[in-house]
Amino acid sequence: MKDKCAGFAMCGSFCTLERAIDALEKLRTSFGRVIPIMSERAYRMDTRFGRAEDFAARVTQLCGEEIIRDIRGAEPIGPRGLLDILIIAPCTGNTLAKLALGITDSSVTMAAKAHLRNGRPVLIAVSTNDALSANLANIGTLLNRKNVYFAPFYQDDCAGKPASLAAELDLLAAAAEEALAGRQIQPVITACRE
Repeated sequence: MKDKCAGFAMCGSFCTLERAIDALEKLRTSFGRVIPIMSERAYRMDTRFGRAEDFAARVTQLCGEEIIRDIRGAEPIGPRGLLDILIIAPCTGNTLAKLALGITDSSVTMAAKAHLRNGRPVLIAVSTNDALSANLANIGTLLNRKNVYFAPFYQDDCAGKPASLAAELDLLAAAAEEALAGRQIQPVITACRE
């Protein structure tokens, strides 16, 4: 994959951003180039999990690229054929729903729409508390959508949050390799963790 360019899009699953940046650091060595994309909220919103400015600085430093952070910046991804694969990690329930319904109102959804028009793979690393409730239909829709793949996921707190799923971020490189070959990595569902 060293000859490939990946887009790495981060949504506002704020409790997952630190883990996603760690995954980006590992994934960065697998690709020749990684273009960072952050949703408007992930790029600008400080939370109890950290300052947006600090997350953005780390992402920029890791990728050596400016962050695409608005719809205008993401739109050229398709016409210019910038990416071989788009990885959305973390992908929130909100973004899952928008992708399933074709809603394009953020930098991340625009990046996905623009990229998919070229028939290239999008890899979703889900992170949402409503995955097995309100978003289950959207996951099913996206699992059946051409050129959309999922990183393996697990129930991150079966007892405390029984509808919650989180992606196996350590498997992003393997999932990306499979997606680039047109295959869904298996198994998709790995385990239940307490």
